[in-house]
Amino acid sequence: MTDPKILSLPDILRKLKRLASRKKIVFTNGCFDILHRGHVEYLTRARAAGDILIVGVNSNASVRRLKGSGRPLQPLADRAAVLAGLAAVDFVIPFSEDTPGRLIRKIQPDILVKGADWKNADIVGAEFVRSYGGRVVRIPLTPGRSTSRLIEKIRKSR
Repeated sequence: MTDPKILSLPDILRKLKRLASRKKIVFTNGCFDILHRGHVEYLTRARAAGDILIVGVNSNASVRRLKGSGRPLQPLADRAAVLAGLAAVDFVIPFSEDTPGRLIRKIQPDILVKGADWKNADIVGAEFVRSYGGRVVRIPLTPGRSTSRLIEKIRKSR
């Protein structure tokens, strides 16, 4: 991955060291297997919550563990490149764990964002972010837009 917006954890931490004192860092994450309108609206709203949006994206193996053997439909490099191409996204960081907990502890975002379909108690890293005065924001989802629903519709149409 050669896109300057797709970074490793050490690279992101170096960049943030220069920016963090002046900027509000927002972090969100997901599989982003088939990017759709709901994702774009979600990421745009997440970016509006602060100054810099970092998007953690699950590795291929992580997506398979979370979503099943038929996923992801697109490889990590493609999913990361599409995310990096969005104006709302400042940085993309791939991760191989099932949750972004390690990234959240290292990045220490000012604002952690998840979709409104997540219960507060289930948001990985929420307690940690609140422990240092950060905020957790739940963003309403775009009605009728879901990757799983889209994949199901495509499979039924064959």
